[in-house]
Amino acid sequence: MLILVMIHFYTKKACLLCDEAKLMLEFFQDEYDFNVRECDIYTNDLWLEKYQLLIPCVKVNNAILDASQLNWETLRNFLDQYVGNKR
Repeated sequence: MLILVMIHFYTKKACLLCDEAKLMLEFFQDEYDFNVRECDIYTNDLWLEKYQLLIPCVKVNNAILDASQLNWETLRNFLDQYVGNKR
């Protein structure tokens, strides 16, 4: 039985970097088995405090890939390491 990994994607509205990161995640969903939970940081004070300088931010368990590191190559490596379930 395959267990899908849940990725938390911390984002906000009207954020071009977030839009790009979302497109990358959608692209990689064709290759990896994971679900995305989109988390708008302005809907939760804790998320706002923790992630406002990091968005877009991709999180699996306690592993985080934030805006300062996020690109096609680093996201693929992150998914290889923390999702691993290739289709």
